[in-house]
Formats: sequence, C-alpha cells, structure tokens
Amino acid sequence: VQLQASGGGLVQPGGSLRLSCAASGSIFRINSMAWYRQTPGKQRELVAQLTRGGSTTYIDSVKGRFTISRDNAKNTVYLQMNSLKPEDTAVYYCKYKDDYLNDYWGQGTLVTVSS
Repeated sequence: VQLQASGGGLVQPGGSLRLSCAASGSIFRINSMAWYRQTPGKQRELVAQLTRGGSTTYIDSVKGRFTISRDNAKNTVYLQMNSLKPEDTAVYYCKYKDDYLNDYWGQGTLVTVSS
C-alpha cells in the first residue's frame, strides 16, 4: 500500500491550496483518513480527520478554514485549505487507518505560506 500526497506549494497569505492523497494497493476497510502537519523542532500534529462514518475533527486553529473530504471511488482524501496564514506553513502528511488499526502514511508535501 502506498499513499501519494500532492498539492503543496508556495502561496501568499489569504490564499488557498488543495492537498490530495491517493492510496494505491489494497487497504482492508479504511477506518479513518487524516491529515497531519509538522514543522522543524515540533511534533507532528493532527490537523483534520474524517472517519468512515463521515465524522470530522479539526484542530481549533484551522476550523472554518480547512475542509477534509474524500472520494471513496478513488481512495483519495483531500484537504481544502482556505485563508491560509504563515503559521500554516509545514510539511503535511496524510494517514489512513484500517480496521486492524494499521497506519499508512504518505510521504509529505510542503506548504509554504509567505508573501
């Protein structure tokens, strides 16, 4: 199983980006999909999570600005990021969890918010 994350880049404050994470290979029943981010010297933090049942969770700092969604047919999870701020700058990672609670991580995509 491989997760391929894409969509990162350089954007000005107030701008938008959409991250994608596509899974290839066979994953036994996806339990949840999530996006994390990490900056140098800090622990990786959960940004948004989407369960199989459709429940979503966001960290407070992105509520109202970020939206996590999925395309089941494509085994792809998205993170729409609007009103980006410099403090959103980080490497973003996607993670899938299956019903055996195995975690599958993508390789990370860099988001830089700067003028």
